[in-house]
Amino acid sequence: MAAAAILPELATQVVIPVAAAVGIAFAVLQWVLVSKVRLSPERRGEGGAGSGKSGPSDYLIEEEEGLNDHNVVATCAEIQNAISEGATSFLLTEYKYVGLFMSIFAILIFLFLGSVEGFSTKSQPCHYSKDKTCKPALANAIFSTIAFVLGAVTSLVSGFLGMKIATYANARTTLEARKGVGKAFITAFRSGAVMGFLLAASGLLVLYIAINLFGIYYGDDWEGLFEAITGYGLGGSSMALFGRVGGGIYTKAADVGADLVGKVERNIPEDDPRNPAVIADNVGDNVGDIAGMGSDLFGSYAESSCAALVVASISSFGINHEFTPMVYPLLVSSVGIIACLITTLFATDFFEIKAVDEIEPALKKQLIISTAVMTIGIALISWLGLPYTFTIFNFGAQKTVQSWQLFLCVSVGLWAGLIIGFVTEYYTSNAYSPVQDVADSCRTGAATNVIFGLALGYKSVIIPIFAIAFSIFLSFSLAAMYGVAVAALGMLSTIATGLAIDAYGPISDNAGGIAEMAGMSHRIRERTDALDAAGNTTAAIGKGFAIGSAALVSLALFGAFVSRAAISTVDVLTPKVFIGLIVGAMLPYWFSAMTMKSVGSAALKMVEEVRRQFNTIPGLMEGTTKPDYATCVKISTDASIKEMIPPGALVMLTPLIVGILFGVETLSGVLAGALVSGVQIAISASNTGGAWDNAKKYIEAGASEHARTLGPKGSDPHKAAVIGDTIGDPLKDTSGPSLNILIKLMAVESLVFAPFFATHGGILFKLF
Repeated sequence: MAAAAILPELATQVVIPVAAAVGIAFAVLQWVLVSKVRLSPERRGEGGAGSGKSGPSDYLIEEEEGLNDHNVVATCAEIQNAISEGATSFLLTEYKYVGLFMSIFAILIFLFLGSVEGFSTKSQPCHYSKDKTCKPALANAIFSTIAFVLGAVTSLVSGFLGMKIATYANARTTLEARKGVGKAFITAFRSGAVMGFLLAASGLLVLYIAINLFGIYYGDDWEGLFEAITGYGLGGSSMALFGRVGGGIYTKAADVGADLVGKVERNIPEDDPRNPAVIADNVGDNVGDIAGMGSDLFGSYAESSCAALVVASISSFGINHEFTPMVYPLLVSSVGIIACLITTLFATDFFEIKAVDEIEPALKKQLIISTAVMTIGIALISWLGLPYTFTIFNFGAQKTVQSWQLFLCVSVGLWAGLIIGFVTEYYTSNAYSPVQDVADSCRTGAATNVIFGLALGYKSVIIPIFAIAFSIFLSFSLAAMYGVAVAALGMLSTIATGLAIDAYGPISDNAGGIAEMAGMSHRIRERTDALDAAGNTTAAIGKGFAIGSAALVSLALFGAFVSRAAISTVDVLTPKVFIGLIVGAMLPYWFSAMTMKSVGSAALKMVEEVRRQFNTIPGLMEGTTKPDYATCVKISTDASIKEMIPPGALVMLTPLIVGILFGVETLSGVLAGALVSGVQIAISASNTGGAWDNAKKYIEAGASEHARTLGPKGSDPHKAAVIGDTIGDPLKDTSGPSLNILIKLMAVESLVFAPFFATHGGILFKLF
């Protein structure tokens, strides 16, 4: 028997919930700081948040320019209210449909898993150690269903809270921009941090509580316990799918409709209050990029934890019942929350941003600092939380591994995430040549812009794929499938910082929209635009992380599925597997076709409505009457609810149909195929869309000599750039980000249903 871990079980039982509680407390603290910015007109010399530092000398730009401060603040509050109401009503409508789906799917999980042993309540021999007895399959069915509901509810709540925070902070960021770009940045970033820490900590806490509560029933049967816990990952990801697809269709229908009629046909600026789709567009940023992204990363986090726990439960940790090394994945996440907390202080408290060009470096420093601090954290927790040598389950055999090798696995995932983030930034930020080349191609019209943009997207896949391939090779060589699972967890260990940076983008975008609609001065709009441009790049980095981690997560889940379904080898040369492989590779295309067409048809309705209002409402273009915002919000809501069902059904039903009709070998082929093709399309779609968006912003900002030769707004190159941006919208915000959920979700669903497929699957092949 190898030496036990240094950290005793009791200490582990304390460390994990304390880290989660610290994360939640920090989120609440950030929220309190943001709420100090008042949404009511201030008397002179009161100052908003941070009045201690700057005091009464903080004259607002409005006062210099003699504008009426009271009106501006009241208008901001009014617009914020409209955005918040729109977002809340959409999410509540979406959750009604999703809740119905969740109930049906929970019943399916119970029926399928319960029927494995014919609903018997007798104990059975364990799947991996036949000499021991485990709890009945019926227990697995009941607890998997409970875990599924827990994961789904946590995912929905974290998405909803994130959206609430964002709609709370957007107008506050606008008002702070009057005092300077640094103040506005801190408000937006703090609000992002609220969401990041809330999500990371609540995900960890719920998982930890579930493991302990399920353990009361399961006792020594850890194999059964952690198999049931996989339902948590399935619940998180299935909600993320609907959040991502529904939110993505909503936001892009509004965005494309607003841009095509407003900017291209009527030549009015973005976020102009005369544009009927402008509120729907701002609502969309919150439901797609905040609620959707939150659920998505929560899903990845839950699944990578579940994949690692399943493999660990049949390794020496589980067999010998060593609690501390068993929950090593949760310890990594706990350290991650603390590392991110230290990192966040660098952005909000240690350094102050004084100029516009300091914003993007500050956000990039967040990624580098969190990765560096986390590497030290992982070394510490691997030394304290793992025995020096142990064995890891490796497709039927046990592989001897040492603790430093697991440290390397987690670190390689962490650093690969950073590399993917920076490569994504290089290809999507207008500070570098790829996007500038795309902008330059607008001289000759929209067609060349589209060609250059597509080429950029395909090219941007190369380095991330090598980074993912290297991480997989290293982590698998060192610690088999468990290594891959913890590498995915490493990539997601700084999720609190990643989400803070990610949520910062839509908040700044909204802040710019509110400034435009409230009729604030040009100088304030310049500040919010600078915040927004940095946010666009960081959003692309966030998507890169999400896709990279999805690739590792789904491979780890795939490994766990293959072990659980008792497949000895997945042989590509057998026809059963190969047909699965080729069909699996097709699925991301089918899924993308559905989501893009949904955006197109929803945008069509939106364009018609916006045109109708411009043509029939007298005084709308002159700004003497208000447009009917509510109708546009309703169009987006109805379209996205209706259109999210088919793509969702495709992803959720594929593993069930393939597993039942064709069996586990074909299903393993489908999973491998979808993983391999989905990652490529997801990266290229996200980066193409991001590059087109920033090429347009590059021309609009006119910050360099080159950009000024292409501008100003309304010039032919600018119009070509707007067309590129509009084509890229569904790519970067609907199809691209939803694909990473497709690959993860099919893998985790196959793992949850593996006992059923292994027993009763492959009906068609049994008949012939």
